[in-house]
Amino acid sequence: MSEEIERLWGVDDVSAYLGVPVSTLYTWRYLGSGPPGRRVGRYVRYDPSEVRRWFAQLDDGAA
Repeated sequence: MSEEIERLWGVDDVSAYLGVPVSTLYTWRYLGSGPPGRRVGRYVRYDPSEVRRWFAQLDDGAA
């Protein structure tokens, strides 16, 4: 029984997925308002399922 493990995303991956600049991700991280990321050494890594969950919970403000 081999379960495939999904790799963590870097800032470039999250930037491409969300369609926002990398600098926006760093600003969101600083402000505490973006998708949850964790430091791995000197790198920030994101769990893809958490990024998708964060995105799904956004309120777009459409009436």
